[in-house]
Amino acid sequence: MTVIYDIASDYVDQVAALDPISATGMGVPGHDAEVTDFSPDAAAAQSALRRETLARLAAAPVTGDRDRIAREAMEDVLSLREELLEAGDQYRLSGFRNAATVMRMAFDLMPRATEADWANISARLALVPQGVASYRVMLEEGLRKGAETARRQVAQAIKQTETYGGAGGVASYFDTLVASFDSEAIPSPALKGELEAGAATAAAAYREFATYLSEKFMDRAVERDGVGRDLYQLSSRVYNGVELDLEETYRWGWEELHRIEAEMRATCAKILPGASIEETKSFLESDPNRAIDGVDEFRQWMQDLQDRTISELADVHFEIPEPLRRIEAMIAPPGGSLAMYYTGPSEDFSRPGRTWYPTGGKTRFPLWGEVSIAYHEGVPGHHFERATAKYLSAELSRFQRLMGGTSGYVEGWALYAERLMGELGYLEVPDYYLGMLRAQAMRAVRVIVDIGMHLELPIPAGETYHPGETWNADLGQQFCLERSQFPPDFMQSEVIRYLGTPGQAISYKVGERCWLEARAASKERQGDAFSLKEWHTAALNLGPMGLAQMQRELARL
Repeated sequence: MTVIYDIASDYVDQVAALDPISATGMGVPGHDAEVTDFSPDAAAAQSALRRETLARLAAAPVTGDRDRIAREAMEDVLSLREELLEAGDQYRLSGFRNAATVMRMAFDLMPRATEADWANISARLALVPQGVASYRVMLEEGLRKGAETARRQVAQAIKQTETYGGAGGVASYFDTLVASFDSEAIPSPALKGELEAGAATAAAAYREFATYLSEKFMDRAVERDGVGRDLYQLSSRVYNGVELDLEETYRWGWEELHRIEAEMRATCAKILPGASIEETKSFLESDPNRAIDGVDEFRQWMQDLQDRTISELADVHFEIPEPLRRIEAMIAPPGGSLAMYYTGPSEDFSRPGRTWYPTGGKTRFPLWGEVSIAYHEGVPGHHFERATAKYLSAELSRFQRLMGGTSGYVEGWALYAERLMGELGYLEVPDYYLGMLRAQAMRAVRVIVDIGMHLELPIPAGETYHPGETWNADLGQQFCLERSQFPPDFMQSEVIRYLGTPGQAISYKVGERCWLEARAASKERQGDAFSLKEWHTAALNLGPMGLAQMQRELARL
């Protein structure tokens, strides 16, 4: 173990102590009975830790390439987080990504097998009001400092928090935990009583927080949705780990959308000759032979697809270690974004990687668009990349394995993985290939509307969609509905998410662009000696990082 690796491990331990909710997310044990302090004082303590760690890294000796890469990756993340803190981003309320959401999601990741596990859940439930109150202090401090949050984000946070808290007499998310305890048949009436009390307390705290947002916070919110160039440029660096030419990226997003739409039309001709994209999509959505009915049946289909894909890819196109061959397909609790997501395994792999599918109340699932999404979230997408990083304990620092990387690296790989499965012959059914193209189109749309809305750019004069007009949320919403080919309810939640997390939405296509360019350059350098399987192994074994560092390191392969 080198000095830099020791510093990295120390940092993870100290972050876990300061931020127990993140500790659960990382799979670091020992903090599941605690909640995070989300107050300004706690943010200052985390900032002090980052600055101290950066100073230690700067003074540490570097021993070989592994050390160099580990230090650069860690310095990039910590430095950018400090810049974002200095810009006051912590005071902005995001509709989908806020402290209340993060706390709620942590319960999904907590072990539930033993009485001790449930005792941790009970203890954390009792502390939820404390965590909510600390976040309210952060928001109040933001109001005093004149920080601006968009009304659209506040409205979404109210809706989400009410759902989790069981407003209107419906069961709260926390009530479902008690039901899960009952299903485990653990003989402890006292613990059940504690869980019921904790669930009621947590639900009440969420409802009270929603009332606070509605009655005290909303009036101070602003109509403007975009964050402006300066904060967007910084936020896009945080999410991508590279300084982007935003105008060039915006133009490229349009070019990509036009290219993808042309390929979509060609693919539609193979499914329903003479039909438009919209007509083909309607056919695929309505054909009963191309859908699965029932939530449980769909979850099992997702599980079977993941298991089969792992079995077929392992030792052929990828080196997949045994611990990575376990993944669980889950149905997400209601209340959050409608985008499917992935949560990684715990540090010791006792908790497996999981894909989470929000049904949005659906019970019927057309399959044409689901296959490539499964590849994105599972294997060879997020599960393979995220779990590989955690598995490489002998090669990567603890920070790289548990906290490293950027959305550009992570989401870029997952989008690359969708396209890769087409290259490997797994999307030969035109339905599924069209689904992959739809996902690509939606990510190109994200580049256009995310940059366009936040920077309030003009729509190019040569476009058919509102040429020359300036982007706003309403134009972005309608454009997404027309050009993403995804359902309206999904895209409505997506646009709110883009506006609440500036720079993240572009990371999929921006990251994929970097992965594809790096692979093409390596092919050119190596010629006939190039092996895709070996390139994937070498690339992922470098560990997660920002896109600028990734470009430098992959240029060596």
